[in-house]
Amino acid sequence: MSLPEDPQRLLDIASRLLDGVHERFVAGVGAPSAVQKGPDDFATAVDLELEKRLTSELFEHTGIEVHGEEFGGPDLHGDPVWVLDPIDGTFNYSAGLPSAGTLLALLDGGVPVLALTWLPLVRQRFTAIAGGPLRLDGEALPRLEHRALGDSMIGFGAFNIASRGRIPGLYRVRILEELSKVSSRLRMHGATGVDLAYTASGVLGGCVVFGHRAWDNAAGALMVQAAGGVVTDLAGAPWTVDSTSVLAGSPGVHEELSKVVASLGDPKDFLEGRVR
Repeated sequence: MSLPEDPQRLLDIASRLLDGVHERFVAGVGAPSAVQKGPDDFATAVDLELEKRLTSELFEHTGIEVHGEEFGGPDLHGDPVWVLDPIDGTFNYSAGLPSAGTLLALLDGGVPVLALTWLPLVRQRFTAIAGGPLRLDGEALPRLEHRALGDSMIGFGAFNIASRGRIPGLYRVRILEELSKVSSRLRMHGATGVDLAYTASGVLGGCVVFGHRAWDNAAGALMVQAAGGVVTDLAGAPWTVDSTSVLAGSPGVHEELSKVVASLGDPKDFLEGRVR
């Protein structure tokens, strides 16, 4: 990898630009749906506005193009590219729930090298450069220590038991069921960036993410790794921007999570009716 500039300088620029949209982000809380993207997914006018603004400003100040959730962008696997989710947790944001934020990562050759997760509604700013440390509001956090699943809160992704999509709803519910036998502290925040940032900082022991989009996962995956955690997909393969899911956790917790998920077998079996 060969970034065109010093990573710290790029991180400083990106941090300043995200700070620059803080007031607009906060003022827009409660914004209604403006673009329907699916049965359970939409974007607000603030999503579109912030992505356009940050895309322009990031390119102007760094010379690096942006791939955003709402408008797309360059391929993620070649030259350095920013990947941006202007509002992660859009439904929360639109409803006034503070579990929402802006996610930004810099990829080089498809590998995250910088990560920023801004949670303006709770005034938290997480950053990381590959290799660590994870920082919260500029202060380095201690590396994650070994811990047990039974002593940890676990973030869990959304599900609909009737869903027959890429990761069937019944399979997701079965993971939840099996996890509940080990930990009664399961949490559903409705925002991937929140789950991954809080896993990286040790608030959560781990999280289960069913989404596969780079703009949701890249920043948080790098943060967990920078903090000394483990990041794979649900099948246990090392996470990449092409992974179809994320399983992240502190040392120890991730191993236990992996065993729970592996015990359930292939998700396709739940789709094809092989599991009763």
